Amino acid sequence: MSSPTDSDSPTVMRRAWLIVGLLFPVALLNYLDRQMIASMKVSVMGDIKDIGSEENWGHMLASFKWVYAIFSPIGGYIADRFSRKLTICGSLFVWSLITWLTGHVGSFNELYWARTMMGISEAFYIPAALALIADYHTTGTRSRAIGVHQMGIYCGVMVGGFAGFVADAPDLGWRFMFDFTGLAGILYAIPLLLLLRDVPRQVDTQKALDPAARGGAMGELLLNRNFILLVLYFTLPALAAWVVRDWMPAILQKAFNISQGKAGVSASLYWQAAALLSAILGGWLADRWMRKSDRGRIYVSAIGMMLIVPAMFGVGNAPALNSFGLAIASLILFGVGWGFFDCNNMPILSQIARPHMRATGYGIMNFVSMMCGGLADWGFGVMRDKHVPLNVIFGVFALVCVFSLVLVLMIRPRREG
Repeated sequence: MSSPTDSDSPTVMRRAWLIVGLLFPVALLNYLDRQMIASMKVSVMGDIKDIGSEENWGHMLASFKWVYAIFSPIGGYIADRFSRKLTICGSLFVWSLITWLTGHVGSFNELYWARTMMGISEAFYIPAALALIADYHTTGTRSRAIGVHQMGIYCGVMVGGFAGFVADAPDLGWRFMFDFTGLAGILYAIPLLLLLRDVPRQVDTQKALDPAARGGAMGELLLNRNFILLVLYFTLPALAAWVVRDWMPAILQKAFNISQGKAGVSASLYWQAAALLSAILGGWLADRWMRKSDRGRIYVSAIGMMLIVPAMFGVGNAPALNSFGLAIASLILFGVGWGFFDCNNMPILSQIARPHMRATGYGIMNFVSMMCGGLADWGFGVMRDKHVPLNVIFGVFALVCVFSLVLVLMIRPRREG
């Protein structure tokens, strides 16, 4: 497939980076809308009395992930076969409407189904967005472009960390956050639809219509050894990441007896800021390393995974040691490692899958990762009810990351295009 960035002309490069700039706010809203509820857990559970237990809360979080997982390959397939632009804009509009509706629920059942529907609508965005960026950016800028987009995700999680303060404010409350962010997304979908552009994919379309490939994209991916390794590598560290995102505010609040607002900020701001900076550094380093080796992106991602391992041990042991400083330092180290990891997943996929399979491939990766992430959320809630020590839980996560490091080094990429 020819790419618009095969030429180094300023006009082409401006268009490529404009796409990233247009998608940055969407990525921010995508994770803000899904993440802020973790920082407002106490307020939401206090207002909606029939939530009842930690297990119910974990089940609600898991439901979001499970439907997100199921619909991610569908969203990726639609983006590959039809239009990445329309998939992105439609996803933003629908999930924003559901976000607004979430601010008006009155029972656990209504909240549960609102979060479930949000999971369906948000599932269409990430595979389409990352594939569109990969269409516009080739070897020289791909990791950096993905890294900038992922910065939007980290900013969304960081802003979501402040939602606890909004929830605690008597004149605002947790419902205000859902009203405000939902309306913001609905309004932004209009100019996005007018400004976003798909990449012409003439060569890609011919491949997709080839008798050997027609209807076989899924099969080709699932028979690709490197793709299976990447799916496992993408999934296993996400078990820890989802627990950190969804449960860390409550963990810090209980372990160190701090306010809901401070816990939400402490649990998201530091490690997301570290991930934001390291995604840019990791993207730059990976793009440079690719000049010398086709495995450059893999090596940078592996460095990130090595940093996540000790971070997990630190996070798990900080409450027992009554060390808030250790908890924050470990979260920052986790963020640095996560940024290196996160900015290179789609670029690595682009080296092992043909262009018209990228969104589908990332959708499959999301499917497996989110299904397992949902189990991790639910399981963590059950284990907390049963008082399993945090150092044991996060110690297992650390060992899983060691195994993931071995997996990524087994991937054999081709020269990307």
